[in-house]
Amino acid sequence: MSRQIVGPFNRVEGDLEVQLDVGPEAVRDAWVCSPLYRGFEQILHGKDPRDALVMTPRICGICSVSQSSAAAVALAKLQGLTPAPNGELANNLVLAAENIADHLTHFYLFFMPDFCRQVYREEAWFDAACRRFKAVQGAASLDVLPARAAFMHILGILAGKWPHTLSIQPGGSTRSVEPQEKVRLTAILGAFRRFLEQTLFGDRLEAVIALNSAAELDAWRDGRDPFSSDFAAFLHLAEALDLADLGRASDVFLSYGAYRMGGRAAFAEGIFKNGARHEFDAGQIAEDASHAWLANRDVPKHPYDGITLPDAEAAGGYTWCKAPRLNGEVVEVGALARQSVDGHPLVRDLVSRSGGNVRNRVIARLLEVARVVTEMESWVRALRPKAPFCVHGKMPAEGQAFGLIEAARGSLGHWLRVKKGRILNYQIVAPTTWNFSPRDATGTRGALEQALIGAPVRKGEDDPVAVQHIVRSFDPCMVCTVH
Repeated sequence: MSRQIVGPFNRVEGDLEVQLDVGPEAVRDAWVCSPLYRGFEQILHGKDPRDALVMTPRICGICSVSQSSAAAVALAKLQGLTPAPNGELANNLVLAAENIADHLTHFYLFFMPDFCRQVYREEAWFDAACRRFKAVQGAASLDVLPARAAFMHILGILAGKWPHTLSIQPGGSTRSVEPQEKVRLTAILGAFRRFLEQTLFGDRLEAVIALNSAAELDAWRDGRDPFSSDFAAFLHLAEALDLADLGRASDVFLSYGAYRMGGRAAFAEGIFKNGARHEFDAGQIAEDASHAWLANRDVPKHPYDGITLPDAEAAGGYTWCKAPRLNGEVVEVGALARQSVDGHPLVRDLVSRSGGNVRNRVIARLLEVARVVTEMESWVRALRPKAPFCVHGKMPAEGQAFGLIEAARGSLGHWLRVKKGRILNYQIVAPTTWNFSPRDATGTRGALEQALIGAPVRKGEDDPVAVQHIVRSFDPCMVCTVH
């Protein structure tokens, strides 16, 4: 058995290294390292609570709206505000636009180019995959980048700019919508729908959403030429490479609930495990820092009581990432978790057959694109120009609150405590903190560490392609991980 370090990984957001113990044919053990310390939780200490709306989006340049949204929800709870309905619609549209853009970026620019690695050059599908998906040179980039750019005009209309918008506020949105802008939003979504139906899926969105079992998905795939659409191409490649057997983790899935309006989430909150949905209790979240380069690691702490003090010499540490646990359990977050918790029949069936794996994560992400775009169309129709988009409230001098939302990569939470009008403590648990966590005090591996065990290693591989597929199936955002 040999020890090797894979990384730093390209085509992920931020810095990532994975240390592997590799046997003759498979990975035997894994340690996931986030080697970059950021310190946003320390930066926020002592600031005015409203400063979180300015500072937390700077955690990341590709999912900054997610950080804005979580901060705004926490501040709304702190002030006792119920956002204006128009504001909730606008903010959901902004968050959804960012999330969908992230899903497209992941699929086309981060994940699919791995099928063009030379290790696959003898496969019958290799040349076709390279023509379509090779990084920079593939035809897919010419299709997706203009479509993505046009779609993101939604952010310009509703958020003023992207990233780091200030339109998202505790009481709603600072940016009202005029009737002619509502028409323009409808046109943008219509054009994006055409791209999805003609290029990504090769089918109507409603037909993709209606697929309700693994058997129906297989029939859908087998009834199409492998490269008749990009979704079909992925399904054929996943079948050829047995990606359903690759990258299984704990099979405990968490979602905070996505796109809330009027107290109801478009995608339900909860935990999905052992074939059933269970209620979620935020009080059961605790972060274990026993294997992080951090001080004050005596016991796992709820985020309200969390401490983030760097200690690069901490004994047993191998990452800047804490280990969040839900009632002591390792959970997986992301599109697969959201769609499992929400109860989409196709995803539930896939998970019942093979759990969380590389194939199922990508399928859930693309299914979510179809589902969210149809939701966005209904949200635009529901906008009421001239009605209020934002309400205001008074910031209390003392209190505590938390904001939970679903980012593209999974469950994101902000917890803050305020004393004498200033932030006493601010703690963030990001999606990739959940998925890429280190071992906890009991030695239990995080989700990615579990998923890497058993990954096959081909003869002569120094950079196992199976490891690349597994890592990227989670779509990591490492700068958020180590905020």
